[in-house]
Amino acid sequence: MEKQIIWRGLLAGAAAGVLSFIFSRIFLEPVIDKAIGYEDGIGAAREALSGAAEGHHHGADGGFEGFTRAVQMNIGMGLGVLLFSIAIGALFAVVFAVAYGRIGDISARLTSLYVAGGMLVSLFIVPALKYPPSPPALSLDETIRQRTLLYLLMVVLSAALFVAAVYLGRRLTEKLGAWNATLAGAGAYIVATAILMLVLPTIDETPGPLLDDAGNIVYEGFPADLLYDFRLFSLGNQLVIYATLGLVFGAMAAKLLGESRRQEQLTA
Repeated sequence: MEKQIIWRGLLAGAAAGVLSFIFSRIFLEPVIDKAIGYEDGIGAAREALSGAAEGHHHGADGGFEGFTRAVQMNIGMGLGVLLFSIAIGALFAVVFAVAYGRIGDISARLTSLYVAGGMLVSLFIVPALKYPPSPPALSLDETIRQRTLLYLLMVVLSAALFVAAVYLGRRLTEKLGAWNATLAGAGAYIVATAILMLVLPTIDETPGPLLDDAGNIVYEGFPADLLYDFRLFSLGNQLVIYATLGLVFGAMAAKLLGESRRQEQLTA
């Protein structure tokens, strides 16, 4: 049974990956392209000011690390999104298998939607409040290790706190009732993550305007509307992934578990 659930998680993840790629290609990729154009522009402005080759370029064809932008936005993004979604689908199936029947007397479809919502909140929304996503051309190369480790730490701790909050809510159900126990668990999660955000260091690398020696603006800072669009579409992309997982996996799991129950009734 567990293997069948995992396989359905992988299939649902693949479906989510396809839809996520379509969404990213339509909405996210144009924003990334503009961000790369900004990086090239401010790099050229720095060169003009210093008279030395200090700018970081993606090449005349708009690509970097030997790949053109066309390859990056199609093959690179497609494979990356698909593999990520399949991995999330496998994790989703494991969480579903653990949660099913343990978070209340609810159906497989509803359990799937609950798991999707919980993973979206704990694995993306809450970590993004502390370390919001930024276009790849926006951050400093020398801080990539620190930023990656801090973000992963935030994701892991947020997920752990979410699981603990769910466990707390379940333990308090008999004493407080389902509604009040849910509020208590949610409140505990909010307080714990707020403290976590205060403890972890803040990273802000959004470039401001480039100034010359006289203090005049040579090149504008990174456009705020472009950064807003990237973060909004990043959220939209995650919504596509988890909504697809919740709906597609829920339908497949309901059919699988329904068939298993009928077989058990026939053999009983």
